[in-house]
Amino acid sequence: MAVNAPVIETERRRGRGALSNAPGRFEPHARESFDDGWQSLEDLPPFRASVTVERARTIINRNQSPDVGFDRSINPYRGCEHGCVYCFARPTHSYQGLSAGLDFETKLFAKPDAPELLVKELSKAGYEPRTIALGINTDAYQPIEKEWRLTRRILEVLRDFGHPVGIVTKSALVLRDLDILAPMAERGLAKVALSVTTLDHKLARTMEPRAATPMRRIEALRRLAEAGVPAAVLVAPVIPAVTDSEMERILDAAAGAGASEAGYVMLRLPLEIRDLFKEWLLAHFPDRYRHVLSLIKELHGGKEYDAAFGQRMTGSGPYAWTMARRFEIAAERLGFNRRAHRLTTRHFRRPAQPGQQLSLFGEET
Repeated sequence: MAVNAPVIETERRRGRGALSNAPGRFEPHARESFDDGWQSLEDLPPFRASVTVERARTIINRNQSPDVGFDRSINPYRGCEHGCVYCFARPTHSYQGLSAGLDFETKLFAKPDAPELLVKELSKAGYEPRTIALGINTDAYQPIEKEWRLTRRILEVLRDFGHPVGIVTKSALVLRDLDILAPMAERGLAKVALSVTTLDHKLARTMEPRAATPMRRIEALRRLAEAGVPAAVLVAPVIPAVTDSEMERILDAAAGAGASEAGYVMLRLPLEIRDLFKEWLLAHFPDRYRHVLSLIKELHGGKEYDAAFGQRMTGSGPYAWTMARRFEIAAERLGFNRRAHRLTTRHFRRPAQPGQQLSLFGEET
């Protein structure tokens, strides 16, 4: 992505997180709109969300990263209308020939066959169940889920198979599926984490414009906990000199709502995200621009990003050490992570298909 990508006019990108829409890193040509005197740029249409159907061959993604606590995930959507400017998934839109900027927030992809593909993959004789992480790359409860309902249908499949699932989201829409999640949680099959970046409503509106407000996320934690669903808070990402001062306040609010587990992740700036974030930072916090970037480089040994396992999530050096100690002290004070809610695979069963003989003894209890 070009560092000097042109900023799109405010009215055309209203309600979006990114300020520009530079071509993806694999594109051989760059295009820029300009006023040639015949048609004003003001006449160009605003960026509106569209959804393209994607026919996937498989739906369970595998990973071998030691930085995350799962080896498989499901993403029913590509792109995310939440518009979080810092989203680590933005660069994946380049594989579609699209921009990691405004395209990522407005040119969305849905996988309508996801539930059926999941049934096929879970039904394979050699499949060994382990917790599936749902919506890790892009939020499974982003606004288009209200219409497409793919996440709900996936949960229904996992419930029927007795398969464990962990969810991370920024959306209060997860509460819609309490009728599925609560019974699953009672059997040790489900847990949910809400990602909270800031409690400042105004900051959240500019940084993650179409995600649920911070207080709605805290309330979602409360309702999940009350329903018996293990609830966790993820302070993520922690942005140096922008949101880092809020770590204890976020943890306090989450603990008061009933969350029992907590974690944090430092800001990451791989590939196109680096320039998108710099652009946003200069527009909204010009007085802190140099200081923020200085702290980011301190986290990564003088670089703006280090992709090395064990480093990319937390960084290293004095600033990283300070943030880690702050988190540990607050988590200990509030009683977080004293008992991990481990999910179980002992309920996993392949439901009988038409014409298939049922088990003589039924499901283990």
